[in-house]
Amino acid sequence: MPSAEAAAGAARQSTRFLWLYALAAAGGAVAYVPFLTILLPERIAQFAGDGKVTVLAYGAFAGAIAASLANIGFGWASDRTGTRKPWIVGGLLLSSALLVSMREVDSLPTLILLLIVWQCALNMMLGPLSAWAGDMVPDAQKGFLGGLLSLAPALGALSGAIVTLPGLASADVRLLIVACLVVAMVLPVLLFGTPHPMPQLMAPRPAEPVKPAQPRQTIARMWLARLLVQIAEAALFAFLLFWFRSIDPGVTDNDTATVFSIVLCLSVPLALAAGRWSDRDNRPFLPLFTGAGLGAIGLLVMAFAGSLPMAIAGYVLFGLATSVFLALHSAQTLRVLPRPGTRGRDLGLFNLTNTVPSLIMPWLTLALVPVFGYGALFLLLAGLCAAACLILVTIRRT
Repeated sequence: MPSAEAAAGAARQSTRFLWLYALAAAGGAVAYVPFLTILLPERIAQFAGDGKVTVLAYGAFAGAIAASLANIGFGWASDRTGTRKPWIVGGLLLSSALLVSMREVDSLPTLILLLIVWQCALNMMLGPLSAWAGDMVPDAQKGFLGGLLSLAPALGALSGAIVTLPGLASADVRLLIVACLVVAMVLPVLLFGTPHPMPQLMAPRPAEPVKPAQPRQTIARMWLARLLVQIAEAALFAFLLFWFRSIDPGVTDNDTATVFSIVLCLSVPLALAAGRWSDRDNRPFLPLFTGAGLGAIGLLVMAFAGSLPMAIAGYVLFGLATSVFLALHSAQTLRVLPRPGTRGRDLGLFNLTNTVPSLIMPWLTLALVPVFGYGALFLLLAGLCAAACLILVTIRRT
């Protein structure tokens, strides 16, 4: 008869798989962060000239719609086939090939069309990859998984800095470097991950279900809370430099990038610590509403900041809190989804919280900043984070 220790070990996923999965998830971020933030704008500028900002906005909008639909569609397809790895491999190879082929584009319409197709191919990989974690990582390790997932934005930003090092590579070679990095980061988990089977995670109910009478309300609260925090995060990501300069005109883009990078790097050990603590104490939602609440406080500090040090301090608090929130939320979402048979599709619907903010945020900014200033915007965003905190506090587990 197996010992208690053996039984507990059998219910846990291997550490090797968790780290390799986190590397693959970071590879997903490397696939799109440097391309969408640096390499694509450079390509569009070659064709559009003075109209590059407008073209980039329309291209980003079309790409976001394609990514959202593809993430849902391929997640659903991997549900229907009952397997994730073939979809991940197919999306990895196709998206990498499309990325490299952008070197041959000779017109703006072709570039936009290829961008849309590439977004679909990339989400052919990302949708099933997200669902695979739900198939393989038990609830007792989801906090740790969330901490590991905080590596993704940090490595995504780092890859952008690396591929754009002066003198390292031409614009065409940069695309090849990004594609090679993505393949090198995603393939190891497919080849060497060898996860322990977790049949209990494919049962109709999760191993540690939320209150069974209110599963839909819990899912809706998790979705809405993430959307509210993502709106605040997207607004700060887009307008941080402009806000810093409104306080101190001497702030450079490098200064802003340095602050942003420091926050991302510090968030990794903080998310890992918070995730391990939530696993150990079996309190999965406490770091989430704490992160949303601290994010609201950081935004309040920013709203009333009268000096650059105070502004930076407020942003660091907000950035650390929301980075931990978003990483751990991604993992704990897997806990509340009630049907393993639709896990990929449902995660695709949750992925809308990553794309919808880019459609909402510009209108909020245009409505508030020109008339009332950045302080009013930050007060509104603080209200959104506070609302997310209150929404999550209402979640109760049996």
